[in-house]
Formats: sequence, structure tokens, C-alpha cells
Amino acid sequence: MKKNEIEYPCDWKFKIIGQDEELIRKAATGLLGSRSYTINNSKASSGGKYISLNLVVNVKDEVDRNEIFNSLQKNSAIKHIL
Repeated sequence: MKKNEIEYPCDWKFKIIGQDEELIRKAATGLLGSRSYTINNSKASSGGKYISLNLVVNVKDEVDRNEIFNSLQKNSAIKHIL
């Protein structure tokens, strides 16, 4: 199977899922610092236990994209990333 080609730099959307919106936002802002990004509400689970946010950030290459993903994944406030 052929790997999709991604042209960098590009805007990349991460869907971040957790239980506390404020903690998720703090995790993203702490990681990205002065980088330009947007973070918006996406959905809440039917029971209201989980919330998802869309984080869009410009990534310079695959290494940069994977570093952001891995750093977000290590944060205890974030349960899943898509």
C-alpha cells in the first residue's frame, strides 16, 4: 500500500479527548507556547464524562507533528488523541 504524501509545512488537526476542558486547554497551551494554533470545542460524550477539542497547529515536518502528538499523549489530562 502506498503511503499518502503530506506536503509540509501544513496545518494539522489533532482531536484531543479528556474529562476536563480547562486541563486539556492548559496542556495544549503549555506545550505549544508561542506557536500559532487554534483550539475549539468539538463534542461532549452523551453522558457528559468526556469532551473533545480540535487543536489545529502548523507543523513543519513529520518529526514536528509526531513530537506534538507524543507530548500531548504523555499529559495525564488527555485520555485519547486522534
